[in-house]
Amino acid sequence: MGLLPVTRKDRSNLAKFYSDMDELFNTFSRGWEMPFLERGRWPVVDIADSENEFVVRAEVPGCKAEDIDISVHGNTLTISGEKKQEEEKSEKGYYHIERCYGSFRRDLTLPVEVDSNKIDAVCKDGVLSITLPKAERAKAVKVRVKER
Repeated sequence: MGLLPVTRKDRSNLAKFYSDMDELFNTFSRGWEMPFLERGRWPVVDIADSENEFVVRAEVPGCKAEDIDISVHGNTLTISGEKKQEEEKSEKGYYHIERCYGSFRRDLTLPVEVDSNKIDAVCKDGVLSITLPKAERAKAVKVRVKER
């Protein structure tokens, strides 16, 4: 089996337009820091879906429980907060201080409604664990089929 070369003229006009716009934007913005356009989002999250609940785990290193806000509106879970970290060392012959500050916000759309009165959140060792029980009306219902 041989490989066929793909040339620019084989692409549709729309695909070429998108490619040219991406190239133009990347050329224009090269060297700039634009965290709002980064593909990765912070905090990084894992979501586990079971029959009765969702469990969301978010990496929040350096954050304390009092620095994190969690809210649920409809089927949107919002995790936000601010990281404040300061380290100071003073030993014989040198003095070192390092600070790290930054705020974050992550909105997650849940596929079904959750029971907002039973949500539980724990922050331990830089990992935030949020348990969101599914609302009763959102749970799957099994229907028994009868024979006649």
